Amino acid sequence: MGTNQMVSKNVPKIIGLLMLLSIASLVSAADECSAVTTLVSTCSTFITYGSPDPFPGSPCCDAMISLDLISDSIDNRRYVCRCLMNVITTYNPNGTAIATLPGFCGVSFGFTVDPNTDCNFIV
Repeated sequence: MGTNQMVSKNVPKIIGLLMLLSIASLVSAADECSAVTTLVSTCSTFITYGSPDPFPGSPCCDAMISLDLISDSIDNRRYVCRCLMNVITTYNPNGTAIATLPGFCGVSFGFTVDPNTDCNFIV
């Protein structure tokens, strides 16, 4: 079998493998946000109704501190931002409440938690 025949026989297999890897990475990215979503869910009452206010030491603030620790680099801040934007678009929480949440807990992610935030420009 010539080299050209071998290459042409393997091209569909290679393309199929690349497609599977691409799909797997998309699924993996969605799964990765589940950790952020789980952390934010501890604040669900506050981000839905705007009360009661979270306070340092509460499970909600502990979760925000965890998110702050995750946000230790530009890429990680962008990751957390994208996941939070996904929470905002999926669950439509109280916008004011979710924006003030980090401040109540004494943390700053390095970006505003707002549906208009473009995570690509976070530094």
